Amino acid sequence: MEMTVGEVAKRAGVKVSTLHFYEQKGLIYSWRNQGNQRRYHRNVLRRIAVIKAAQMVGLTLEEIAGALSELPKHQAPSRQQWSQMASNWNAMLEHRIQQLKALQNDLGGCIGCGCLSMDSCAIYNPQDIRAQTFADKTRLIAPEEWDDDT
Repeated sequence: MEMTVGEVAKRAGVKVSTLHFYEQKGLIYSWRNQGNQRRYHRNVLRRIAVIKAAQMVGLTLEEIAGALSELPKHQAPSRQQWSQMASNWNAMLEHRIQQLKALQNDLGGCIGCGCLSMDSCAIYNPQDIRAQTFADKTRLIAPEEWDDDT
């Protein structure tokens, strides 16, 4: 069964512009009828539901597009395909949770350090050598005031 862009938008609970955006990003697909109007297969509704669910848990459109690219263009994920996508996404989300917990722990230490330096801050600039050089030291001078030994 084919659907118009308005029908899909209404059934999926999104704006028409969102459908156009998703299509531009390769997340969903349509074709043109003889009157040059967009038409969608009704399976697009399930793809949109997957996109919305993935966005709600914090996945980027690029990550979603990568997973959906494994499916045929006009096909919604099967139960097995959905299970595989969810498993992969779960691993990514678990990694992000661990990163956020580490950031949370660092933030607590940062509040008490008093460094006031964006150049030596382990959170703002984690790869900076100065962050190691000035660990546990208060820096109250601006970076442009540092001499070459600093």
